[in-house]
Amino acid sequence: MTSIQHNLQQVRQRIAAAAARCGRAPEEITLLAVSKTKPASAVKEAAAAGQIAFGENYVQEGVEKVQALTAHPQLEWHFIGPLQSNKSRLVAENFDWCHTIDRQRIAQRLNDQRPASLPPLNVLIQVNISDENSKSGIMLDAVSGLAQQIAALPQLRLRGLMAIPAAESDYDRQLAVCQQMAEAFRQLQQDYPAIDTLSLGMSDDMEAAIAAGSTMVRIGTAIFGARDAARNSQQ
Repeated sequence: MTSIQHNLQQVRQRIAAAAARCGRAPEEITLLAVSKTKPASAVKEAAAAGQIAFGENYVQEGVEKVQALTAHPQLEWHFIGPLQSNKSRLVAENFDWCHTIDRQRIAQRLNDQRPASLPPLNVLIQVNISDENSKSGIMLDAVSGLAQQIAALPQLRLRGLMAIPAAESDYDRQLAVCQQMAEAFRQLQQDYPAIDTLSLGMSDDMEAAIAAGSTMVRIGTAIFGARDAARNSQQ
C-alpha cells in the first residue's frame, strides 16, 4: 500500500467515524482531495486508490494537471481558489466545478466562456462566514441575490455554498460557525430544490462541519503530505 493510498484510507475512516457520530451515512459526504502544489503523479496515485474528485487552488497549475491526466476521464476537477477575471476562461474551459463565485461579474464571464460542448459548469457561492478581510466571499445576506443571478445563467449550474471559516481550535465554536453555514444552505434549498452541495470543512474542522451537515470536505495535507512551499510561492 502506498503512502497516499494509506492516507486516503485513514481520511475516509475519519469521515465515516464523524458521520456515524451524528447519525449520517458516510456516502453523504464527498471527499475532495486538495492537490495544489502536488505533481500530476500524486493525483494519478490517488486516482489509482479510488479517489475521483480533486481540488486545485491555482488556475495554471490546475489546468496543467487536467491536461496531463486526460487519459483519466473519470476524474472530477474542482477549482477552489480565488478567481481573477483574466483567468476565468481557463476555469470555464477546463474544470468541472468552481467553488469560489462571489460576484456576478465572474459568474457571467464563466457562463459566457463555458464551451457549448461541455455540460454546465457546477458552481458554488463562496461565503465569508467569519467576515475576514483576508478571505474572499460574500456576506450571508447577499447570498440570495447572487443565487438569483447565477440561476439565470444557462451555462452554470448552481449547486450550493462554500466557506472557509476562520481557524478555531475549540470544537463548539467550530460547530457554531458551521451551523450558520448549514442554515444558510437549507434556506437556499427552499428556493432552489436542486441545490445539493455544502463545501465546508478541512483537516482541522472536518468533524464539526460534518456534524453541521457538510456534504463535501476539502482535505489536502492529510492525503498528500506537506505542501511544497517553494512551488506554492511561485503561483
